[in-house]
Amino acid sequence: MKITVVVPVLNEDKILRGSLSRLHLSMDEELVVVDGGSKDDSVSIAREFTENVFSSKNGKGRGFAMNVGAQNAGGEILLFLHADCELPDKAFDIIREVLSDNSVSAGAFDIRIASPELRFRVIEAGANLRSRSTSIPYGDQGMFMKKNCFEKVGGFPDLPIMEDIEISRKLRNAGKIVFVKPPLMTSARRWLKEGSLYTTLRDWVLVMLYYLMRAAPEKLKAYYKDIR
Repeated sequence: MKITVVVPVLNEDKILRGSLSRLHLSMDEELVVVDGGSKDDSVSIAREFTENVFSSKNGKGRGFAMNVGAQNAGGEILLFLHADCELPDKAFDIIREVLSDNSVSAGAFDIRIASPELRFRVIEAGANLRSRSTSIPYGDQGMFMKKNCFEKVGGFPDLPIMEDIEISRKLRNAGKIVFVKPPLMTSARRWLKEGSLYTTLRDWVLVMLYYLMRAAPEKLKAYYKDIR
């Protein structure tokens, strides 16, 4: 099955070239980049790697951008990858194997934070335990699913934040969500810039407010800044 890698970007020219060059796509994979209105060189860099560069310049969130990518995907499988994340070796083989089971609705990778510091081993262990125990992956875990399943659950909701939580809930109801190793590498930049304790606690509180109390994502977004 062909895999379409959908990468939403917004002002990522500092890291984008390196991120896309590490994908190592074969003829069985394609890259789709969706730009959310970058003011830097993200679009021109993306075009060095693919002709499939689309725009979602409408002030909407990452979920809308990923829906644009899915609509323009030619693959039977969709992999949603953040620009600051790096796939493990043989990731595409792992994805195809997981989705060969028809009882599986979606999958995601465990995460490894790109820093040698011990505090990040604790943070990532907690994050991986949370996602596996709830069957709710976050967007930075490289969520993947068959395109027909993505369409069946209605794609990502048009929310400014928590779009990954909402689609995960729907996918969990549609079948099993499988978490795989080796882990995906994700940038430590948010924890480094905002502080590891603050970032970890803030993220958990926001998710709980949304997940348990159904707090409005529009209000929660004020506490979650874009970090570049």
